[in-house]
Amino acid sequence: MAELQYCEILKTNINVTNMRDTLAYIDSHLEELRGSYICVSNVHTTVMSYENADYRTIQNSAAMALPDGAPLSHYSRSSGFKTAERVTGPDLMVELFRRSGEKGYRHFFYGSTQKTLDDMHTALQREYPEMVIAGMYSPPFRPLTEEEDKEVIARINDANADFIWVGLGAPKQEAWMYEHRGKLNAVAVGVGAGFDYVAGNIKRAPRLMQVLCLEWLYRLMQDPRRLWKRYVTTNVKFMRYLLREKRNQGSYDK
Repeated sequence: MAELQYCEILKTNINVTNMRDTLAYIDSHLEELRGSYICVSNVHTTVMSYENADYRTIQNSAAMALPDGAPLSHYSRSSGFKTAERVTGPDLMVELFRRSGEKGYRHFFYGSTQKTLDDMHTALQREYPEMVIAGMYSPPFRPLTEEEDKEVIARINDANADFIWVGLGAPKQEAWMYEHRGKLNAVAVGVGAGFDYVAGNIKRAPRLMQVLCLEWLYRLMQDPRRLWKRYVTTNVKFMRYLLREKRNQGSYDK
């Protein structure tokens, strides 16, 4: 399989890939990926990256930045990468969970509340009885002390995990993965609300809405008070920043 390609979108390097190639790359490069991290990127994180140079460094330091948001894969295709497709966090989780029995993958879950972790543990044992849950940890809603952080690192490494699923929400989860790069013996993957999907707290959009790129609308309908500003404001910013970059590029070309 060819090495990773990426398309620069608002100064963030988003991988040009699909689910099949992503899984193949992770499987064949798992040992090299240990100690690094994978961002699951969308319009929200890309806009934050454009507006904040520190967060952009975090995104661009990832081993992979997968195009979770449909507008990102659409942009890549319009830029000449005809095979670009979405690779969503929840779908990536499911595909790797399914392969765990055959591949021997071990999974550690870091983030969310203890109740969500408990519900997720029950759901995973029911749906994927052969997968190994190496550990789960719900961190306190405050910064860890240096000693606590060392204990968490030791706990994760002692679990011999292959994947550390990080569900802290953006940008907190990406900052955590960046700060812990090289300290963990597994590859970390930031999956935002992925824990809530597995636990059953949030429902995935019907397949047709996913295909039509309307999953954001389904999420908005479930939690309008919290999400309306993110989707409306961020989507407008995304389009405005793309137009700005296009104008700037035109000026450079002259």
